Amino acid sequence: MATTQMTASSISARNMALFEGLRPSVVQFPCVGHVRIGNLTQRTLKGIVVKASTVVAPKYTTIKPLGDRVLVKIKEAEEKTEGGILLPTTAQTKPQGGEVVAIGEGKTFGKNKLDISVESGEQVVYSKYAGTEVEFNGTKHLILKDDDIVGILNTDDVKDLKPLNDRVLIRVSEAEEMTAGGLLLTEATKEKPSVGTVVAVGPGSLDEEGNRKPLSVIPGNTVLYSKYVGNNFKGKDSSDYIALRASDVIVILS
Repeated sequence: MATTQMTASSISARNMALFEGLRPSVVQFPCVGHVRIGNLTQRTLKGIVVKASTVVAPKYTTIKPLGDRVLVKIKEAEEKTEGGILLPTTAQTKPQGGEVVAIGEGKTFGKNKLDISVESGEQVVYSKYAGTEVEFNGTKHLILKDDDIVGILNTDDVKDLKPLNDRVLIRVSEAEEMTAGGLLLTEATKEKPSVGTVVAVGPGSLDEEGNRKPLSVIPGNTVLYSKYVGNNFKGKDSSDYIALRASDVIVILS
């Protein structure tokens, strides 16, 4: 037993000698500050997400989406505010829209075939974090499914959005500025509103045979919807809008 302990002790001492003089490295990540590599744990790594575009080699001149997929050229982020103030990279609004470049042949439901909801050249808005990003001909593109497209927006005003599939466009009601007791609320303490008026609705979701099922809400309905869902937008009229799935609408208020 003593011999075994001597051997383990010797190995430990030898390992310490090998690492003598080394110090933990410090790597700077622009989005997370400083991370000390010597102290990384599984919990630390869990919060670090790196997403890079797949670069398509110049020898390939076309990309043909398959099935119900769509190729979208991503709209560049705004670099200036409407007042002309230059925005730093961290403050630029992440683009969620772009131009349809190519579409697949559609999706098959049994014996029925359904065409893609959009056409090449149309401007669309898509769900956050959807699709696969690729760099093609020096420009960033996104390959996503037809169902990931929120709607068609051929103007620069979100109230003109034409929702697709089971999506609904809602103008968000303004947050209450006072409590029931008459106390004035600051911006930080105002409760996030989850009530709004339906502006436009999509043609409906698809059943197993590819038929459209009409949505249960119509333009003009005042609705209560789930929090922390959908895509949020600021309209030219300074109103807040949200595009979400009809299944995220909880009730109709009247």
